Amino acid sequence: MNNLSNHSPESFGSEVLSSNLLWQYVKSMSPETVAQLSKPTSPEVLQAIEHTIINMLGGLPSENFNVLITTNRDNLGRLLASAMMNGYFLRNAEQRMELEKSLQVVEADASDS
Repeated sequence: MNNLSNHSPESFGSEVLSSNLLWQYVKSMSPETVAQLSKPTSPEVLQAIEHTIINMLGGLPSENFNVLITTNRDNLGRLLASAMMNGYFLRNAEQRMELEKSLQVVEADASDS
């Protein structure tokens, strides 16, 4: 097993990242596009993401407890991947809900005509 503790964060996985097409695509995006894709469009999605992350980390309120979370790189990576997947899921659900609402409006307009 390789010991990766002597690698700097900048060089960690650089060989993998350089050959990853998705990473190359994200790097080619403008900062504005990345920022836009990173923000949920509704307060409901933001609240659901926050709730999910709080549940993953533990629900102790920070105002009453001195909460310190310690983990290793692998577990942190899994947590990040899980949070990202939840975010994608919630965003897709939000888009589907908006599409269904739009279709209902179109159907209602068509039936009124």
